Amino acid sequence: MSLPKKCLVDTNVPKTANLATQPDPDADVSDACVLACIEAVDHVIKKRGLIIDAGDEIFDEYRQQLSMKGQPGVGDRFMKWVHDNRWSLLDTQRVPISKNGDSYDEFPTHDGLDDFDRSDRKFVAVANAHADKPPILQATDSKWWGWKDALAELGITVQFLCPTYVKAKYEEKMGT
Repeated sequence: MSLPKKCLVDTNVPKTANLATQPDPDADVSDACVLACIEAVDHVIKKRGLIIDAGDEIFDEYRQQLSMKGQPGVGDRFMKWVHDNRWSLLDTQRVPISKNGDSYDEFPTHDGLDDFDRSDRKFVAVANAHADKPPILQATDSKWWGWKDALAELGITVQFLCPTYVKAKYEEKMGT
């Protein structure tokens, strides 16, 4: 899988990468999915290619779900890297977004996105506000599978690291 030079990283990517060292007996993701997330996290760190919001909403979400100590998992190492490097990223990698109720002014209007998760809107708002509309890396959140076409119509790409898993989960939930 070819990974983009610059991208947004949904929180479930580093969380899934952590499964390599912190197995969850309830997790049903494949080793290949965990490996894809590890590779994505490593790629983003090596390329310094992370795009985040200037107000630290994405950072705060990472901080709530990952360890700032940088261990024991690869996702935790990503968290520490973001903490240590977010202020040294290029200005174009820290995108200002404006909160508007439980959404953002930069979140696009599209009938297919009316029921989009409020907690994930920040990722779309940042991608939409960025001049290059960088892709959003997504691991295991199957709801995004249902929104990918509407987002694509708006020029926002979701790159699924575990497409087989996400598609199957989406179809299972939707009864298709």
